[in-house]
Amino acid sequence: MTALPEADPPFRAPRWSVLPAPQAVRVFMQPLPQPAWGDWNEALAPALGLPALPTPQWLHRLSGQATAPPWCSAYAGHQFGVWAGVLGDGRAHTLGCLHTEQGPQEIQLKGAGLTPFSRMGDGRAVLRSSVREYLCSEALAGLGIPTTRALALVRSPLPVQRETRETAAIVTRVAPSFIRFGHFEHLSHHGHRDALQQLFSLVLEDFFPTCAAQAQPALAMLHQVIERTARLMAYWQCVGFCHGVMNTDNMSILGLTLDYGPFGFLEAYDARHLCNHSDRGGRYAYDQQPLMGWWNCGALASALQPLIRDEQAIENALERFEPLYERNLLEGFRAKLGWQSAQEEDALLIQQLLALMQRDGVDFTGFFRALSAQEPGLHRAARLHAPAWVGVDSKDPDWDRWLRAYGRRSAQEPSHPEQQREAMLRVNPKYVLRNHLAQEVIEAAQGGDFRALHQLRQVLQHPFEEHPAWDHWAQPAAPGSPRLCVSCSS
Repeated sequence: MTALPEADPPFRAPRWSVLPAPQAVRVFMQPLPQPAWGDWNEALAPALGLPALPTPQWLHRLSGQATAPPWCSAYAGHQFGVWAGVLGDGRAHTLGCLHTEQGPQEIQLKGAGLTPFSRMGDGRAVLRSSVREYLCSEALAGLGIPTTRALALVRSPLPVQRETRETAAIVTRVAPSFIRFGHFEHLSHHGHRDALQQLFSLVLEDFFPTCAAQAQPALAMLHQVIERTARLMAYWQCVGFCHGVMNTDNMSILGLTLDYGPFGFLEAYDARHLCNHSDRGGRYAYDQQPLMGWWNCGALASALQPLIRDEQAIENALERFEPLYERNLLEGFRAKLGWQSAQEEDALLIQQLLALMQRDGVDFTGFFRALSAQEPGLHRAARLHAPAWVGVDSKDPDWDRWLRAYGRRSAQEPSHPEQQREAMLRVNPKYVLRNHLAQEVIEAAQGGDFRALHQLRQVLQHPFEEHPAWDHWAQPAAPGSPRLCVSCSS
């Protein structure tokens, strides 16, 4: 590939790059041969100071070409509750930071070849999994949920072996930082106390500056991470998002959704839904995600113990997780149901609703959108007009009883029904990244057609709006469609 001039603006070294080797290392990438654009996120690029339209220089850069080696980091973690030892950036290279109006943003390539932490892997990412991460990063951002972002997707004919022979791709990921719980676990577990203190100081200064003035800065930061994680878990539950692999190495210190593998959105509501067919024990089922968020915060707390040295204070911090989560969850579901005020009966009505949805396999996203889209006044008349595929039988006595109770509760709201309807439409999306949509786009991309990928990404970036030409994307897969199995390689 003919070398092109470096694209502006220049990258700066990430702050964590000052950690001593082997905690932070520099290594050249293995560029993709015959790279081509899969997609360029024209909605995100200008916020990073980059051109709205893709350029040859950026294709050159984001396909793994570099005049200087990027950075990789070591981290560890608990995988499915078991200590997994050193993991690290096995197929991720951080090009550096771009300084934006929102502050520094790290730019990271996933799939650009081997690193010192690749272990038995090849350092590559396949097109299939790359499309899924690219789309879901932007889908959660569109939903207003904290997440890493996706700037670009670069494809290549390079063959890569997974369950079958596939082709390679690189996703360009963006975040203020990709520091994980596992970074702190690694340094603490292996006794690298100076490096642990150094990493903590960097993260504290950059992202938790108000904690620095506290009597115990590390404890204060732990409190904030617990708050962010509890809030993130509530956000996930409120949109029916299932992460699939909530290992501690996949948990962001900033409370971002990180690492998209076998994720999925609920369709027919099932509290025990598993989106990862490798999770045979159900550790990361939909209804277990809040518990796993708390468990992971406990693992982080253990890693920070050398800096806190107060077991009771750590225990007290962790005890805050559940009430924080429950408060955020209740607030989220109240908003979904159009309730701005708080009433004692709310939690019970929400519990009864979810039990009915579980019993009848009601489409999670479809139900709340249908409830939001009623004509003004129908909320308080306790009527529901929903497409048949949503799965609600309003004539069923149990549904009739709940809808009447919902109508009575909604009538207690001071807002006008039209204001209530508009507020509900702002929090209940019409579109989420259903698995069959991702698969349709993947199959088109594997055939060389990326138009559907581009269009679906744009729709998912605005999931609360109406997109009449794409109404069918709001629906589940057609009856009788094969069920998709998603694994960690997905």
